Amino acid sequence: MRSTQPLSVVLADDQPTFRQGLRTLLGFYQAQESFQFHIVGEAASADQAISLALEQHPTLLFLDLELPKDDGVAALQHLRQQNYTGKILVISAHQEDEWVFRAMRAGADGYVFKSQLAMNLHQAIQIVLKNEVFLPPDAATGFFRSFHFYEGRAVQSEQTLHLTAREKQVLHWLVQGASNQAIANHLHITIATVKAHLTAVFEKLEVKSRSQAIVKALKLGLVTP
Repeated sequence: MRSTQPLSVVLADDQPTFRQGLRTLLGFYQAQESFQFHIVGEAASADQAISLALEQHPTLLFLDLELPKDDGVAALQHLRQQNYTGKILVISAHQEDEWVFRAMRAGADGYVFKSQLAMNLHQAIQIVLKNEVFLPPDAATGFFRSFHFYEGRAVQSEQTLHLTAREKQVLHWLVQGASNQAIANHLHITIATVKAHLTAVFEKLEVKSRSQAIVKALKLGLVTP
């Protein structure tokens, strides 16, 4: 696959040596005339990654999951909530099913293990640029196992509890650790409305506190961590 137009790229990883290695690998692809890249920025933290992505609108954002000042999953969620349309390719040392699932659910277009970077990155770039999803072969089975597990529990729980769409949104932000004010800001509603929704959620979950609601929501699969 030959890209005739340079692909704008942002690299987000807190390790300068890894970013250098990634630049070297992209340079190799460019020398082989597979792709043409234009690196428009590098980030060493989640907030820098978000700012660069929203300012530069790169074609590709290479994103680590363990970053200072929040994490990669939170950055993914924030960017997708801001209607960021660039391709986000997670490059992480974490190979556990839960990490892959959380990243893909948050809006990643693909997931590459750092230990398999040289083996899989070229193919991953090709695939995500075709608006398809890339997962390493040994991660796909675990991802879909997690997906069916959480989605199956969520559907069953939602049918039983009869949570409204707004109550689900409030519960989502509650699990993320948001305060009432933060939830109100995210959903563009008043604090009083947030409190009313939380009261309804607590009653339906049969709990008496925020921490109990979070634990039960996770156990029932209503939200993911």
